[in-house]
Amino acid sequence: MFTKFCAAVSKISLILAVVGLIAVVLCVQWQVIGRYVFNDSPTWAEATALLLVLFVTAFGLGVGVRDAGHIGLESLVVLLPDHWRYRIELVIHALVALFGGLMAQGGWLWASAKWGEKKPMLPLPDGIDYVPLIIAGALIVLFSIEHIIALLRGEEVEPAWN
Repeated sequence: MFTKFCAAVSKISLILAVVGLIAVVLCVQWQVIGRYVFNDSPTWAEATALLLVLFVTAFGLGVGVRDAGHIGLESLVVLLPDHWRYRIELVIHALVALFGGLMAQGGWLWASAKWGEKKPMLPLPDGIDYVPLIIAGALIVLFSIEHIIALLRGEEVEPAWN
């Protein structure tokens, strides 16, 4: 049941990342059209595109951790005997989860600290720039726990696009 939940969260994150990427392209296109066709650049387009890039990265990072697409030294781990490889993989996922937790905590602290300030080009609080850190950190923790449970059960985690 936990794996199905994580798979659903991963697919939703992947869809949100794709939708966000399309929105970034549309914002940049609108910026270019405004600048070169109408000779009047919309101030919100660039700021919105930059904010969307942060959210796209957060969702994509979470999906990358679930699908084991993060950076790792797998070539060294593969050379180890099975019982050592199993232990090292557990430690790796635990450390990745710790990193995600620290990332979410740091994002929460920064978002809370900056929430009272306003963004200059958008009618949004300045702390919204740090919300993607919270999202990415929470997804990393969730998917790392899923990997740990799968390792303990002797199973593999199915990628989000399957």
